[in-house]
Amino acid sequence: MRECYTRPCNFYYGNYARRLIAKKKGLPLAGNPNIAFDQLEIFQRKKRKIIKSNSCSIFEINSLSKEKKTVIKADLKKITSKRKNIRGLKFNSTQIMGILNVTPDSFSDGGLFLEESKAYNQAKLMIESGATIIDIGGESTRPGSKTINDQGEWDRIKNIVIKFKKDFPNIPLSLDTRKSYVMRKGIEQGVDIINDVSSLNFDNKSFDVINSKNTPFILHHMQGTPDIMQKNPKYNDALLDIFDFFEEKINFCIKKNFKKKFILIDPGIGFGKNLEHNLRIMSKISTFHSLGCPILIGTSRKKFIEHIVTKFDTPDRTGGTLASVLYGLLQGVQLFRVHNVKEINQGILVFNKILNTN
Repeated sequence: MRECYTRPCNFYYGNYARRLIAKKKGLPLAGNPNIAFDQLEIFQRKKRKIIKSNSCSIFEINSLSKEKKTVIKADLKKITSKRKNIRGLKFNSTQIMGILNVTPDSFSDGGLFLEESKAYNQAKLMIESGATIIDIGGESTRPGSKTINDQGEWDRIKNIVIKFKKDFPNIPLSLDTRKSYVMRKGIEQGVDIINDVSSLNFDNKSFDVINSKNTPFILHHMQGTPDIMQKNPKYNDALLDIFDFFEEKINFCIKKNFKKKFILIDPGIGFGKNLEHNLRIMSKISTFHSLGCPILIGTSRKKFIEHIVTKFDTPDRTGGTLASVLYGLLQGVQLFRVHNVKEINQGILVFNKILNTN
């Protein structure tokens, strides 16, 4: 278990970022020349308790202790390295994942797209609205949800998956499932990425399925299971505990000869986390760049937005979702999983235009 963690901070954007990098006064974040940084926040902890947090310039690293310097330099290599493209997704620009819940009981849109024609039309609409990847799921994993059987889950989405891959062969399709049977069926029909909220822990055959096919997957964090995950979740430190979880899982995959370049990470906002945990993760989310993987966040319509805005809550929470997306964008998050694709895409386009104008 590590005792030192590295978070890139003090970011610059656009032309100014590129000039800093060219003059070697800043470093590129995840190989993206449009985001530079020149400061680090260093967390130290022992026995899972933070004992110190301090900042330093990237030019002060050599003055640190040998042990700390070794860890930070290794982290910096991963922080600055360019992320590999995954099944057509290019991480040097913002990517939007459109959510397609083919379920009767998802927390926000349950039942709206259970009919095949409606689900297909929604996928088509999200692509036209700017989604670069679609995430389809046939089982709800909202707080308090119950598990359904393998065949029933696959039957809900089978025809949509087949038609989607036929009509949109160049658009990556992600499959949101915890079950190896559904994963295998989906991969056979051309699914590009597996998105398992249990991090392949729910079904002990899941890792073997994706490993045998070199199928990219989203390493998602969830404390507990959907039916109980929101019952008093606890962490020593949500940010660093989840970092440790990711690092351990990534190392396991590498030891099993699974290629790290096929792993994306998602800290699982709202999955076994209260408001304090969610805010801790979001505010310091650039810490996860030290893992060297693309970062995905799914804040769309989540309950934590209501907890912040209270009486100003709205049914689709577009304002709160967009605010969290734009903050993530400033921290170098590459992929956003959302319901309202057109509105979020509009916000990102305008925000990026302003951010990158001299």
